[in-house]
Amino acid sequence: MSQIVDKPPQEVDVAACVKVAREQRGWSGAQLAAASGVSRAMIDRIERGASSPTALVLGKLSAALGLTISSLLSRPVDVPAAVVRDGERATWTDPSTGYRRRQVVASPAFPVDVTEVVLPPGASVSYPAGSFSFTRHLIWVLDGTLTFREGDAVHELAAGDRLILGAAADCDYRNESDRDCRYCVLVAPL
Repeated sequence: MSQIVDKPPQEVDVAACVKVAREQRGWSGAQLAAASGVSRAMIDRIERGASSPTALVLGKLSAALGLTISSLLSRPVDVPAAVVRDGERATWTDPSTGYRRRQVVASPAFPVDVTEVVLPPGASVSYPAGSFSFTRHLIWVLDGTLTFREGDAVHELAAGDRLILGAAADCDYRNESDRDCRYCVLVAPL
């Protein structure tokens, strides 16, 4: 029997997520700064909720912490048979591009992270290779078109197309069209 999880829709508390992940490793802000290349001052502003990080900054922090971005931004609850309604999933929006992430699943009971992403027209989001180095990624375009750069390779993806990423490389997700691109990212451990 499925259990229904009743939670109001919410924005991800990025400040708490970053601070908890850092503290769980026993790191100081200076140690996270050194490992990530993100300034100590920026990490402090993020953890106080005074600044919202961009997707690139989140990618650097997650790579340094050895977490997927999904794992960094979620607080998984081990409720394997739970129903989570569409409007109940937490969302994070990149303040510089409008890129929106909604977690479909990130749970210890399920071995794959699944994230729904909406990339606005003209937007581009970059991630460093380190954020891909300990996982396997699959991108599945649901609506619109996506130009995806993986190292030196460029892939043009349309609705229904999927791409399994190769070896870790710097990546760019670009929407060069005049309408939203919606896609799913599935992340599995190596």
